Amino acid sequence: MTTPSASIWPDGHRSAVALTFDLDIESPFVGADPAVVARPGFLSQAHYAPKVAVPLILDLLERLGVDATFFIVGKSAEDFPDAVRRIVDSGHEVASHGYTHVSPSGLTREEERDQLERTLEILGGFGAEVVGYRAPFFEASANTVELLHEHGIRYASGMMDDIKPYRYPGTDVIELPSQWLMDDWSIFGHGSDDGLARIATCAHVRQLWIEEFRALHRLGGLMVLTMHPQVTGRPARLEMLADLVAEMREHDGVWITDCRTLADHAAATL
Repeated sequence: MTTPSASIWPDGHRSAVALTFDLDIESPFVGADPAVVARPGFLSQAHYAPKVAVPLILDLLERLGVDATFFIVGKSAEDFPDAVRRIVDSGHEVASHGYTHVSPSGLTREEERDQLERTLEILGGFGAEVVGYRAPFFEASANTVELLHEHGIRYASGMMDDIKPYRYPGTDVIELPSQWLMDDWSIFGHGSDDGLARIATCAHVRQLWIEEFRALHRLGGLMVLTMHPQVTGRPARLEMLADLVAEMREHDGVWITDCRTLADHAAATL
């Protein structure tokens, strides 16, 4: 049986939830195989994100009254600026997801620094204050945290070693941990050529996520949902997400907010 611990959340809240969206668009596919640009039909699944999914998601978030965080690839922001502008103008948080969707674990320190700085400059050009970071593929390198600290980034989200925020020793960087269980690509994702792709039903994913939320809520933990507009931004899946949020709100003391707010609270209290 799980045992709740003392709450770390403000105003009597018992647990916290962040709705986050990784705006990758073409970058994961092009990064894996540049020749994919010659396959417009294949890439059309990525183009659904800025064309249809982002507006639908923003409308849903407005109806729900929820502040979300969008982790955006710098190259995607360059190529599809209108989608980023809509996100910023809607008042949601914008955070870095690298310049290209390439794992930092395979980059040199200087290459990773360049990716971070280029993305901060690009997103800053939209008028966004960028204080958060998520590594592509959840694969931070041995240099990532130090680079984030040097560049004034206040939090990262992608490690899987806890259910509550924590501070990296000797830095100002807060970790907001997540897990593959709470990533839509790992359970909804389809579109690879590896023969392993599958498409789960909304009912299946909703059950996975609400079960995890209930357990985290009992323990006073943090649930960071990692979603991709081209994946969760399908109409039926957005209806599922709305139902999920409604059920979360039936629990006493759940705090649903963006990553920046969660990280700032953790930084002030840890």
